[in-house]
Formats: sequence, structure tokens, C-alpha cells
Amino acid sequence: MQLQNVNLTIKEAQEIVDNWIKTVGVRYFNELTNMAVLTEEVGEVARIIARTYGEQSFKDSDKDHDLGDEMADVLWALICLANQTGVDLTEAFRKNIEKKTSRDGERHKNNVKLKTD
Repeated sequence: MQLQNVNLTIKEAQEIVDNWIKTVGVRYFNELTNMAVLTEEVGEVARIIARTYGEQSFKDSDKDHDLGDEMADVLWALICLANQTGVDLTEAFRKNIEKKTSRDGERHKNNVKLKTD
């Protein structure tokens, strides 16, 4: 499947993952396994961030890891869980932005810790 130079919606990404799982991956791992996979992948992102932007040094085994690829692994595992549990991520994201805007619309503007002056 060629995805170069293609802008995807979240819905399309969910459909692509579902199709891949059903045609290449045989079946979804169960939800608990995919939750563990998601946690593992988030840990790999954290490791790269800690070594790139934090104070930890890279181990030889860390040097070939690609942050974008690891983030895509997180997205993949999250999409798998959404598909399995019937979550429409587009709608969930829309509702989440509305919630954050309503709840935090003024809070961050008034946070002295975030002032850049």
C-alpha cells in the first residue's frame, strides 16, 4: 500500500489499520495485549526523548531509533485499540478539543508560568 504524498484523515487511518490487520496481520491481538503494546511503544518514545532532549546519554542500542517511527508505532497501537473497542477517534478527538477549550480556554492564558514576556 502506497501512502506517500497522501494526507489522511483519522478515519482513513483507522480504516487502513483495520484493512492491514485483516489482510496481513491475520487478526487483532486482544485488547489487553494491545494495551501492553501501546505502553511499550510509549516507553520507546520516552527513551528517545529522554536521551535526545533530557540528560540521559544514548546507549549503543538506542542510537538507531527514529523518533517519528516510534511515534507512529504509538499511533498504530492506539488505532488498533480504538478499532477493537468501537471508538471513532475523529469524533473522540473533536469532543476532546471542545472539552479542553471549554475547561482551559482562560486557564493557560492566565498561568504566570507560561508567560513569555
